[in-house]
Amino acid sequence: MNISRSDILVILPLGLLLIIGLVMVTSSSIYIADDMTSNPFHFAKRQALFISVGLFSMTFFLILPSDFLLKSDWIFMLLSIILLIILFIPEVGTSVNGSIRWIRMGPINIQPSEICKFSLILYISGYSVRRMLEMNSLRSFLKPLFLLFIISLLVMGQPDLGSTAIICFLVVGILFYAGISFYQICLLVLLIILLGYLAITSSPMRLARVLAFTDPFALDVVQNAGWQLSNSLISIGQGGWFGLGLGNSFQKSFFLPEAHTDFIFAILVEELGIIGGMFLIFLYVTMLIGLIFISFDSFKKDRLFQGYVVFGVFLLISIQALFNIAVNIGLLPTKGLTLPFISYGGTSIIIMLSLMGIVLRINNENKVL
Repeated sequence: MNISRSDILVILPLGLLLIIGLVMVTSSSIYIADDMTSNPFHFAKRQALFISVGLFSMTFFLILPSDFLLKSDWIFMLLSIILLIILFIPEVGTSVNGSIRWIRMGPINIQPSEICKFSLILYISGYSVRRMLEMNSLRSFLKPLFLLFIISLLVMGQPDLGSTAIICFLVVGILFYAGISFYQICLLVLLIILLGYLAITSSPMRLARVLAFTDPFALDVVQNAGWQLSNSLISIGQGGWFGLGLGNSFQKSFFLPEAHTDFIFAILVEELGIIGGMFLIFLYVTMLIGLIFISFDSFKKDRLFQGYVVFGVFLLISIQALFNIAVNIGLLPTKGLTLPFISYGGTSIIIMLSLMGIVLRINNENKVL
């Protein structure tokens, strides 16, 4: 198979992001890993294992025909809903920092909300194709809206406002791309904004994070809800243009919580500088351009499902990366979202690599048509 421009724009940034991610997980987790397990490379070894499993999953989807995913998208969606429900069974769901987001199976933790993002991309893409002729009808609009409502309730119940926002953006984005009317999209966006407002104001913890976002360095805020954001901004400020050098971050020494997960971008900028952060963003932009090319190529060949799926992957990576970086630099209130391909996390990296396998499979299929 010939190497196309799209292959280069996707595969090269993906490889570099995985390498940078493994290096930064190693660097940012050394102290906390040594404190928790007496092995400074505990999280680094696990991340390497997650990447290996993710590459195996990526290879599986690379050889799986995309038409099979169109026929079985409802199976993935049903499985995701079941996992989200199982999460609330006592002694099955694992609570971390007050949130029940993981199903523990021995040494393995499964995060159903990440699997749900994968399934929603496939299912809403398939639904858009099957209902193309009646997309603007009220009935066709209400079906995915009802599904989104059920999933949002299950994810918010964990609670996980960040993943709920990502899921809503995914569904709205793909449906808009598929051709729902402007009035329907406005109605949906207004509904999401209203639900988001109610979710924030009804939770003292979420409201405290929003207030901390407005002034993270206020004395009473720094010591409580603003601790993460204030230390993240300190970390970025210490990095300057060229950084303190790889491994030389101060904030990862038990000052910045979740340094190897939600706030790994802050550690990267502290150690590699603004230049390093800009290079990381450049890799994301390059990959996203490649995804857009593959999506457009699919539509040119009348492969609507494939085009919607690749666009869904584009949305997921771009929105999640944008949200994570915006939180790290203080443009959005703190929320638990990983940086794609960079942050530590098994389910996240495996799901992301599986989606990239689907994208590359679609691109290879486009070449022979």
